[in-house]
Amino acid sequence: MRRYLPFVIVGAVALLALGSGAMLYRSKRPSDLTTTKNQRSPGIDKTDSVHILGPPDAPVTLEEFGDFQCPPCGKLSDPINQIERDYNPRLRLIFFHFPLINHQYAREAAYASEAAGLQGRFWEMHDLLYREQSIWTKAVDVHSLFNSYAGILGLNTDRFKKDMESDQVKARVASDQKRGVELGVQNTPTIFINNQALPPASLNPDGLRAAIDAALKGKPSPK
Repeated sequence: MRRYLPFVIVGAVALLALGSGAMLYRSKRPSDLTTTKNQRSPGIDKTDSVHILGPPDAPVTLEEFGDFQCPPCGKLSDPINQIERDYNPRLRLIFFHFPLINHQYAREAAYASEAAGLQGRFWEMHDLLYREQSIWTKAVDVHSLFNSYAGILGLNTDRFKKDMESDQVKARVASDQKRGVELGVQNTPTIFINNQALPPASLNPDGLRAAIDAALKGKPSPK
């Protein structure tokens, strides 16, 4: 038992640090917002709810179709969060699920974020899944990790487990993906600025800022 003690201590310290960071982050992160149909932009379909950060009357809307197991999506997650903060209140951010079939756990991760969303913690789980992407994507038992993330975020884990398997959550993810297919989305991340798809070359922090600045000035997005 002695020789395993250092590993147990390290694991406990790491979990405590992650939990503390999540709690601190939770206190600073705005809660998940939903809008009624009348508040949506013309580019948003008639789903029951959409995940939004930023005011409904912001002049620029950034819509992202993302996959939690997609490395480029994970790489863009923090920069997009920073962009949302920097441009507030002139920008609103909307996230849509588009789990790719070649990513083993992407759909389950989407369900986990939606289950968290039913308890008002979609964005916290969204950020945690991207932050921990290199860990859960290699897990043998991904559900146990997702359950631990729910606990870290202070969710009711029994409800979280049931919601992950619910028809409501599965339909929500399927609705997002259907919308993406209708818009011609094939890869992730796919990002629209005011209903105009950005070219792959613009899918970086500088490119996103340039597209948002152009939209604020009433100019076409870069092609």
